Amino acid sequence: MYRKYFILFLLSLVVFSGFANAQYIHHEITASIDPATNSLKAEDAVTIPAAQLRPEMHFLLHANLTVSSPSKEIKIQLSDQKPQAEDFAVRASRDLPLLPENPPLKHYTVKLPAANKEDFTFILRYAGKIHHPIQEQAEEYARSFSETPGLIDSAGVYLGGSTYWIPWFNEQLITFNMTVSLPADWDAVSQGTRTLHEIAGETQLINGVAKVRRTRWESPQPMEEAYLIAAKFHEYQRSAGAVSAMAFLRTPDENLANKYLETTAQYLEMYRQLLGPFPFGKFALVENFWETGYGMPSFTLLGEKVIRFPFILHSSYPHELLHNWWGNSVYVDYDSGNWCEGLTSYMADHLIKEQRGQGAEYRRSTLQRYTDYASAENDFPLTRFRSRYNAVTEAVGYGKSMMMWHMLRREVGDEQFVKSFQAFYRANKFKRASFEDIRKAFEQVSGRDFKPFFRQWVERAGAPDLQLSNVSVQTVEEGSVVNFTLTQIQPGDPYALDAPVVIYTDGEPKWQIVKMTEKNQSFQVIVSGQPLRIDIDPEFDLFRRLHFNEIPPSFSKIFGAEKVLILLPSQAPTAILEGYKSLAESWASDSRGKIEVNSDDQVNVLPADKAVWLFGRENLYRNVIERGMKDLDAEISASAVRFGKTVIPDENHSFAIAVRHPANPASVVVWLASARSDALPGLGRKLPHYGKYSYLAFEGEEPTNIAKGEWPAVNSPLSALIPQADGALPRDIPGQLPPREALAKLGAVFSEEALMGHVKYLAGEALEGRGLGTPGLDKAADYIAEQFKKAGLQPGGDNGTYFQIWKEKVGREQREVTLKNVIGVLPGKKAEWADQSAVLSAHYDHLGRGWPDVHAGDEGKIHYGADDNASGAAVLIELANLLAKSVEPDRALVFAAFSGEESGLLGSKYYVQNMKTYPAGKAIGALNLDTVGRLGGNKLLVLNGATAREWKFIFMGCSHVTGVESEVVTQDLDASDQVSFINAGVPAVQIFSGAHTDYHRPGDTADKIDVPGLVKVATFVREAAVYLSERDKPLEFTGEKKEAGAPAQGGERRASTGSMPDFAYTGEGVRIAEISPDSPAAKAGLQAGDVIIQLGEHKVSNLREYSDALKRFAPGDETTVVYLREGKQASAKITLTAR
Repeated sequence: MYRKYFILFLLSLVVFSGFANAQYIHHEITASIDPATNSLKAEDAVTIPAAQLRPEMHFLLHANLTVSSPSKEIKIQLSDQKPQAEDFAVRASRDLPLLPENPPLKHYTVKLPAANKEDFTFILRYAGKIHHPIQEQAEEYARSFSETPGLIDSAGVYLGGSTYWIPWFNEQLITFNMTVSLPADWDAVSQGTRTLHEIAGETQLINGVAKVRRTRWESPQPMEEAYLIAAKFHEYQRSAGAVSAMAFLRTPDENLANKYLETTAQYLEMYRQLLGPFPFGKFALVENFWETGYGMPSFTLLGEKVIRFPFILHSSYPHELLHNWWGNSVYVDYDSGNWCEGLTSYMADHLIKEQRGQGAEYRRSTLQRYTDYASAENDFPLTRFRSRYNAVTEAVGYGKSMMMWHMLRREVGDEQFVKSFQAFYRANKFKRASFEDIRKAFEQVSGRDFKPFFRQWVERAGAPDLQLSNVSVQTVEEGSVVNFTLTQIQPGDPYALDAPVVIYTDGEPKWQIVKMTEKNQSFQVIVSGQPLRIDIDPEFDLFRRLHFNEIPPSFSKIFGAEKVLILLPSQAPTAILEGYKSLAESWASDSRGKIEVNSDDQVNVLPADKAVWLFGRENLYRNVIERGMKDLDAEISASAVRFGKTVIPDENHSFAIAVRHPANPASVVVWLASARSDALPGLGRKLPHYGKYSYLAFEGEEPTNIAKGEWPAVNSPLSALIPQADGALPRDIPGQLPPREALAKLGAVFSEEALMGHVKYLAGEALEGRGLGTPGLDKAADYIAEQFKKAGLQPGGDNGTYFQIWKEKVGREQREVTLKNVIGVLPGKKAEWADQSAVLSAHYDHLGRGWPDVHAGDEGKIHYGADDNASGAAVLIELANLLAKSVEPDRALVFAAFSGEESGLLGSKYYVQNMKTYPAGKAIGALNLDTVGRLGGNKLLVLNGATAREWKFIFMGCSHVTGVESEVVTQDLDASDQVSFINAGVPAVQIFSGAHTDYHRPGDTADKIDVPGLVKVATFVREAAVYLSERDKPLEFTGEKKEAGAPAQGGERRASTGSMPDFAYTGEGVRIAEISPDSPAAKAGLQAGDVIIQLGEHKVSNLREYSDALKRFAPGDETTVVYLREGKQASAKITLTAR
């Protein structure tokens, strides 16, 4: 296991002089496990290689196991002597505290034939009970975890190196084969390859006779220890190239297993390309019976709650999988420091963030954690890092090490970085390796000397601390010279640094590296444009201590503080006050004396030398928080808290808010308030895991996080505005740094080519805009039906077809047209939910040559409708393709391509009123894809999010899993087909990438589609669809049911301002997102960001009122628009035009 909580000091004593070229001790184990009696019975044929043979061998074994041997050539004896270092081939100069209290061990000697010079095999038999209850190990008040050295229990079996369940002879690697007998409804997992898996007949177990499961695992690769994990598992398996991907779950859940198997295949392929072939024949997810996050060779052991957290698939899970390269096949030489955790964090956790464009943010959080937790008193060099056991060891052993690998990558470039680690992997697979071995690999590949680099970052404690000063500008023939001084203000010698410098100009920003080798150095950088601002290390590429102005106030600052004061609210009601007291006492008891608890009425001033918790809304010092939030677009009101656009009422909610300490800006004051005393224990457990955040909001007793964020960091001492010729400081800084390529790319589940193929067909010239009642729309319907058939969906339309077909009279002239909905179904497997469904929809019709909605001047032109809504139909088709192959839903998934959306939601209304097999009224919810093709760098919008209380949690989870940022819009909008479901009382939302000026224009063409954005949309919606198909309880409908209105007649001219609203805006009024050139809004002087609050005499407080107001005007009408710009009210005359 690569998270070792057993005797790590053993491995820190490793030396290689004794057995430098030895073969490995081999264990041939045959074991029977009886979970009901916590018992083990084993026979181990131990082979000692000739190079390790000594006349008297020593081994350690669990004290509860009774030992015997049928091998007559040997003599086994329980030793009454204290173990000595030389007994186990460890340097005699070291102390050897080998016998822990838990588990208790016994020391045995084995006398071997003196004349034997060859490999020698003898048999040990041992039996007994192993049952060490799981115990929670607290680490200060910042975090805790549960562990056991070993356990055989009716809930499950966990045996590993920490259990000493097989004889331990020395610190050398071992090989083993293991045949295990268990009750027939149990199964066992270990390292290596499974070569036997059968239910045997009547067989003698430890207690009685029964049918048994026999499993054999063979591990020919050298290992540090042997694991045996067992439970009543349900097994799932699929091939991932040359590797078998497996999942062992304690309860049957094929959909969950498929998620892990698919993710396993994705990451195995990515790491194969990055590092080299996977070192084992299988990788298995194994569900544990207590909450763990362990990574073992060829499998990972995760707790039953952990594996069901949706974000684990793309966070902790890849980390544990990568440990099969780093730590579980290339082992760590602990004597020289643990290089593995930082490297795994860099190539897993950091890489995932980098793939999502969040690498700089992740590095800042890493440096923030180091700054908050590591001090001169507790810092240490990487040579002393063995494992994580508190926040400081994590900040150094994971954080500093991770940043070191990042700096090395920046120095040598991605190609040499990857080649060097590939060479290191090839040279050290199934060996113990050190920082020195990595250095040698880099020197071999690059031909450079990296001794100074490794000496500085591996052997030295501490971090550089930088300061910028003396910024000035000179004009020269080539442009401008920016002069500046960098100072290392940390105590001790200077660090050799490659410091990134960015100078923003009136053109493109200039990026340059300056080499710093002294404590104080001046530099010059020449730029061609007018310099506006200089930033030092703006993307946090250097390992360094951060100034408090570079990072927002956060919870890690208080959890890492040396001294903490908790102030209880003296005026709080008794019940909630008792809850606050209990939490304070719990934290204080775990803090080793660093937390003081007092009442707010007993303190005259907040001490500057302590970070302070203010418990309770009634706290007498709450105004400190309010003053700290004054410039942060957030406020605490009488009965709610507002974060930006989001207002959260006190009722049923809890809040935590960090602000700078008014007497010590390097420290923090944190307000913690809850409307529920029963939520406080959960807050106490959860808050330490949100260290990087500045504010949090939770709901309910559990409590569930519903909002989180970081305040902006301003006034960095490593950034300076450059005065202009007139002495004024620049206000607007143009340009931004280009995005960086990630170290490796994860293969997408959805195909960009396939998605774009659908868009190009549906929005192609041949279909002429898919107008209602046209041949082009019929071709589109046939195409979608064929795609549903290829995907394997069952027909969901009339008479065993994919079509619902009916006639409508439309338009002012009431012409009759035939409409078709295209319906495909992935049936549910739960009989009791036979008529229930989750609906995924997208309309496929558009405006043809400009009906029923056309802008003046566009009459007769093809309106291609690539974004609206070939994009949604394309995503719908590919969701059908993927989900039909990977999911067996509990309730049916209905894929509906609706017609007539542009003519008054005709298709969705017909579906809601006429679907019989899966009545709309029994749908758990509907996800409507409309206009999803221009995401770019924006958040994905979820419209009508107020139609169910659970939507915000569902989509927060989707964002966690996929990395696709989303925003739930709670305004009551009637924008698309989701409204037909809402009017029927069904929770429904629209997935929307945002408005643009090509809406309902001929310019909405396929070449403007953001194809990677379509992949993001599909990935995001997939998570929501699978969740809805599995959810036990119905969603709580909080929308407003309405009678369906008459179809839109079309043909009438509607008035327009020519502006696109910001759908995500939740404040009073309608904020403008974009303005068409030469539009009425542009001519009236309106700008993006203005907020319209009145149109003529009609007040406008939201999008619906804005739409209603426009309906009261005709094209050509002149009126007054009242708006807000930067908080100030203004007005202008505007002449409305036809849309």
